[in-house]
Amino acid sequence: MQPQASNGAAPSASSLADPARLAGAPISWGVCEVPGWGLMLPPERVLSEMASLGLRATELGAIGFLPQEPAAVRAALAAHGLRLVAGFVPVVLHERSFEVTRAAAEDAARLLAGAGAEVFVAAAVADFAWSPRVELGAAAWDRVAAHLAALEALVARHGLTLALHPHVGTLVETAADVEAVLARSDTGWCFDTGHLLVGGVDPTEFARRHGDRIVHVHLKDVDAGLAARLNTGELSLVEATQAGLFRPLGRGDAGIARALDLLDRSGYRGWLVLEQDTAITGAEPPVGRGPILDVKASIEFLQTVAPGRERERLS
Repeated sequence: MQPQASNGAAPSASSLADPARLAGAPISWGVCEVPGWGLMLPPERVLSEMASLGLRATELGAIGFLPQEPAAVRAALAAHGLRLVAGFVPVVLHERSFEVTRAAAEDAARLLAGAGAEVFVAAAVADFAWSPRVELGAAAWDRVAAHLAALEALVARHGLTLALHPHVGTLVETAADVEAVLARSDTGWCFDTGHLLVGGVDPTEFARRHGDRIVHVHLKDVDAGLAARLNTGELSLVEATQAGLFRPLGRGDAGIARALDLLDRSGYRGWLVLEQDTAITGAEPPVGRGPILDVKASIEFLQTVAPGRERERLS
C-alpha cells in the first residue's frame, strides 16, 4: 500500500506541485552527516525557506539536524507549518546477524512514527561507519532479502512503510545490485531518479517495469557527465556533488518528465520528495539565496509538467 498525503486523501498525479503532495528534504540545503560534505545550514533557516516555497512537509534529515525526540520534532516542524513524512536510515543487511541492525531500526522507527512520519527509507550500507561498498555473493544477497523481510515487518509494527533506497556507495548501487534484490525480495522501493541513473539504471525503465514496487519517490536530476567521472573514480561522491552532480529538475539527464508520467500510469499516489543533494562550500549564502533558488527552480519545473503531455509527445 502506498503512503497517502497528510489530509488522508490520495493526491492525484495531476497536482505535481501541490503542497499536499510535495515534500522538501534537508539535503537540498546541504544537510548531510557525511564528513567533508560541506556547510550544514541551521534548522531555522532550512525550515523557514521550505515553508516560504509553499512546502508543507519534509524528511527528517541528517542525525543531529532535528531533535531525536518525537514531540520535539513535531514542535520544530509545526513552528513552520511543516510535518514529517519520512526519514533516511542506514541499515546493515548482508551480515549473518541482524541483531545490531534490528536494535538501531527499532530506535529509528520509534522516532519516525512518533514524529508523524509514514515511510522508513532504508539504505543498505556496508557498515554503520559507511565503509566502501563490497561485492556480494548469492548467499549474502539471500541474507539481504531475508533481513529486508524482517525489517519490513519491524517498521510495519510502528505503522511505517519500508522503502529500499538505491544509493551511491551502498550495497544497492548498480544495475546488477538492483536486479539482485528485485529477484529475491518483494519489498517496496524508494524511486530515487538521481541515484538510479548514477548507478547505471535508467529511471524511466525502472518506473515502467517496476512501478508497482514504488512506495516513495525522491526527485533529483543528474549531470550525466559528472556521473561518468564519479563512476570511473575520477571524483568522489562529495567532490561530484560539490561540482554540481545533482541539478534542478529538468536541467539534467534523468528524464524527470517521462518518469513522472510513468509514475502516474502506474497509479503512484505517494509523496514526491524534492531531494537535490547539495554541498555548500565557502561562506554561508545570504538568506533567500543559495540552495533555495535551485529548489524553487525544481518546483517551477514541476508546474510545467502535466501527466499525459510527455506520453503524447513520445507516442
